[in-house]
Amino acid sequence: MRSPPVKVIRNVRLAGRDELLDIEVDGGRFGRTVPAGQGAGDLLADGAGGLASPPFVEPHVHLDTTLTAGEPRWNASGSLWEGIAVWSERKRTLTGQDVVDRATEVLRWYAANGVLHVRSHVDVTDPGLVALDAMIEVRERVRGVVDLQLVAFPQEGIVSFEDGPELLEKAAERGVDVVGAIPHFEDTREDGVRSLEIAFDIAQRHGLLLDAHCDEIDDEQSRFVEVLATLARRGGLRDRATASHTTAMGSYNGAYSYKLQRILARSGINLVSNPMANLCLQGRFDGYPKRRGLTQVKEMLAAGVNVAFGHDDVMDPWYPLGTASSLQVALVGIAAAQLTGTAEIDEAFRMVTDRAARVLHLGDRYGIAEGRPASLVVLPAESPYDAIRRQTRPTHVISHGHLLAETPATPTRLTWPGEPARDVDFTRPS
Repeated sequence: MRSPPVKVIRNVRLAGRDELLDIEVDGGRFGRTVPAGQGAGDLLADGAGGLASPPFVEPHVHLDTTLTAGEPRWNASGSLWEGIAVWSERKRTLTGQDVVDRATEVLRWYAANGVLHVRSHVDVTDPGLVALDAMIEVRERVRGVVDLQLVAFPQEGIVSFEDGPELLEKAAERGVDVVGAIPHFEDTREDGVRSLEIAFDIAQRHGLLLDAHCDEIDDEQSRFVEVLATLARRGGLRDRATASHTTAMGSYNGAYSYKLQRILARSGINLVSNPMANLCLQGRFDGYPKRRGLTQVKEMLAAGVNVAFGHDDVMDPWYPLGTASSLQVALVGIAAAQLTGTAEIDEAFRMVTDRAARVLHLGDRYGIAEGRPASLVVLPAESPYDAIRRQTRPTHVISHGHLLAETPATPTRLTWPGEPARDVDFTRPS
């Protein structure tokens, strides 16, 4: 059998480097990176001086709930709790095909935006596990194009939901990649702690990762993240464990926050902040001033904790907007977490690329390096800062050496009084 021809991605730049480069692709894996014009092989893509980046990574979304906004009714209060109630009503009408169709469409959006690694939480507080079976089918359908991880997510609790532990165990046996929990939603603090213990036990016995919705509430007394971090450190799960949301951090006092930074840094766990959804959901019971209700992103990064940004919801009962764009998430995260220093903006780009890849534990399956899977995105931008500021769409999305998506350049044509018509691309005049 003949080997596939070597291909080349021409005229791209990498973050932190000024010169243009060619990147060779051999058999679906990256080959050499050489000065522009020196790459050998059939043309795969001409980056025209754009930024080549590893694919965007989505560390937290609920694909089983996407595209259900307004079904069976809108979340009138905009609160997390009404969102859960609306979803509980919608869940009764789920079919496998319904889930497959909606999830697959949003994965197409993700891929078009250059997101090729996705972690999706899937509600398993359903005795029939309809959504989970459907999402396992979706995972197999997109394999080789989008890398999809599935989290067994007990939306209505583990200890406080009838047969919750058994359903979580069944989900692990069905073949999920990650075990979830939602300790702040359990009936009592003791139930919340017990739910984490159950989730950790299942994850360790099945050799799975763990990702818990943790402290997604405006309650300064909700402190399950310290429990999760301690279980991860003492049980050896460490960076294979993730605490998502952690919005109660927006209500913690300074003394406890300082202590928590040490606990989390020592544990090695990851944090995922979901700024778009949580800016909308949190503070709904406040007058003024209203809490921001977000992870302490800047402080945790400074303490050495790995933090990533996630979309969380795309047109569902909790967040009615969204186009599955990681650059949009990064932009909102920068504003919400006040990451406006130039180095911080670059860090926000990492929070939807390599920091998010660490959450998914991708290891050497991710990154532009010789021998790794040839998946990348080319952005019509000079730098991560430029890409985020102008919200540039990828010109090329390449998955395992195959061109998956292209976006032609469509500049705005402006006729200004007293001047000839010209294109506007929102760059600074040279």
